[in-house]
Amino acid sequence: MAIVYQRSKGLTDVETHYCPGCTHGIIHRLVAETLEELDILGKTIGVAPVGCSVFAYDYFNCDMQEAAHGRAPAVATGIKRVLPDKVVFTYQGDGDLAAIGTGEITHAAMRGENITTIFVNNAIYGMTGGQMAPTTLVGQRATTAPLGREKSHAGSPIRIAELLATLDGAAYIERVTVTSPANVMRAKRAIRKAFELQLEGRGFTMIEVLSTCPTNWGLTPVKALEWLNENMIPVFPLGVYKDITKEEA
Repeated sequence: MAIVYQRSKGLTDVETHYCPGCTHGIIHRLVAETLEELDILGKTIGVAPVGCSVFAYDYFNCDMQEAAHGRAPAVATGIKRVLPDKVVFTYQGDGDLAAIGTGEITHAAMRGENITTIFVNNAIYGMTGGQMAPTTLVGQRATTAPLGREKSHAGSPIRIAELLATLDGAAYIERVTVTSPANVMRAKRAIRKAFELQLEGRGFTMIEVLSTCPTNWGLTPVKALEWLNENMIPVFPLGVYKDITKEEA
């Protein structure tokens, strides 16, 4: 019988801890498949964050390094500068990257560090109980905003892709999601391009992936996908925000 699908060699053979309906697993698979297809598993070093994906070092079948909360870009910078022949990536959530780690990611992009960041945005603090995040939508409920985020009090959600795209050191910035097979395929192409540009030494690359959090959103997995499509995408539009290859064309 022909094999239609099998686990990527870029993933370890263990069960993940993620909640039912969380799309971290899909995103992990896309990253792992990319590393396998590019034949760079043996030369890749990933940096795990603090947050729901804190145990990413158990799932990716490559060398992994843990970082303090928000400091993954700084750790990745150190690794890449000491070992420039390695492929280095960070895997970070919105609480890790867009809150405590905003300065770290901004300056890594500004310097044009030749690393790749996978930024998972689910618009809420997932691991610590559903508090309002920098990416929480106006009107979206959270444990620290039970009536919904108020713009007059907490401002608007931060758009990381748009922010980093303004920096000269950024080579490639794209926002994707994984809510449908077509979106999964687009996300895979974006992730692959980000790593390919790192291999070419082009500078900082980041793929922002809009993700679900059914547990803290209080929705079923299917309803969470619908909510993301209907509410998050209008606020965080999908698309390419910086592509140095097109600028050079």
